[in-house]
Amino acid sequence: MSGFQNIGRIPELKRRIIMTLALLAVYRIGVHIPTPGIDGTVLASIFERARGTLLGFFDMFAGGGLEKLSVFALGIMPYISASIILQLLTVVVPTLEKLSKEGEAGRRKITQYTRYGTVVISLIQGFGIAVGLEQMRGAGGELVVYNSGWAFRLMTMLTLCAGTSFLMWLGEQITEKGIGNGISLIIFSGIVARMPNALASTASLVNTGEMNWFVVVLLILMMFLVVAFIIYMETAQRRIPVQYAKRVVGRKMYGGQSTHLPLKINQAGVIPPIFASSIIMFPATIANFIQHPYMKRFSELLTPGSALHEVLYIGFIIFFCFFYTAIVFNPDNVADNMKKYGGYIPGIRPGKKTADYIERILSRITLTGAVYISFVCVLPTILVQKFNAPFYFGGTALLIVVGVGLDTIQQIESHLILRHYDGLVKKTAKMKGRR
Repeated sequence: MSGFQNIGRIPELKRRIIMTLALLAVYRIGVHIPTPGIDGTVLASIFERARGTLLGFFDMFAGGGLEKLSVFALGIMPYISASIILQLLTVVVPTLEKLSKEGEAGRRKITQYTRYGTVVISLIQGFGIAVGLEQMRGAGGELVVYNSGWAFRLMTMLTLCAGTSFLMWLGEQITEKGIGNGISLIIFSGIVARMPNALASTASLVNTGEMNWFVVVLLILMMFLVVAFIIYMETAQRRIPVQYAKRVVGRKMYGGQSTHLPLKINQAGVIPPIFASSIIMFPATIANFIQHPYMKRFSELLTPGSALHEVLYIGFIIFFCFFYTAIVFNPDNVADNMKKYGGYIPGIRPGKKTADYIERILSRITLTGAVYISFVCVLPTILVQKFNAPFYFGGTALLIVVGVGLDTIQQIESHLILRHYDGLVKKTAKMKGRR
């Protein structure tokens, strides 16, 4: 951590951090720009009653934009949903599978399809939100929408779709010109910006007598323990020993050293809970805005805290832990590369046996990681039901905040180390030139 004091001395790293902060500031400004035709006061009162429900959960990912129905009300979730669909289709559609193996050109084509999918999903969700808002009323029967009709629906669809498209572009710019994964940082900043409201809600509960100070202290202590647990699990590794045989190239001998293959317990990062949440929220949100008894019942079944929601949530988390790990880590490729450079795992034959051994270990630690993520993500349900705590204590929000924070720190450290190595190389080159 001592290297962080040198950030200001590295112009490129300093520029990337400033660019990231500036783009995130643009996002936070956009959250406060409302969609036309909405009575913000009535909508805010509805969301005040909806805290801890599906709408409050969705608003957390939108960074507070849904509560104000801002131009960024849909957040980045349509893009994530489109990414899920494309990744699933890549497994079953031969054309997409072929594209995924064509390197950078194939990835660009898949990214283009993902953007098209984001626009389609945004238009569908925008229409559902518009229709739902027309039927919403405040506690006193006040209408949320000033003038209902197709003009309002089309305007809302286009506004929300444009907002999500801009956020998608913003995330890509942060990834390319800033620090870390832009999509994750946008979700991170939205959650962090909502935390002061969670603290204010906690203080309000204490003042009204709905929560005592003992419970508050217990929650704070539990939060520190959960954060420490998340940091421990996110940095935990299973190290497989690897030995490289000695080989002679010309008159020089290479290899012979011992190293290890690090496998993270949580190889998939924060992707599984985000993917799981988006899949559950998409049909539940549409059903929530359709005024029909069956749809209302369906929406209630998928509300956070219900048994069906928790079972589906845990099931999707476990599925995406294995699915995403299989995408980002291929044991066959690792085994082939080890064999190519003369590496082997002691006691395991190179090639297929090595790939099977790595896959067996990876499956075991992935299951451990999936159980850990599931526990952290269902923690808010326990806190809300038992202690009447705000939804933000624990769960997906805390996992994303800690996980993205760790990833961002690693990105900054990587830039610092890379700069340090570049400096050594340049220095050596100058010394040779003088000789």
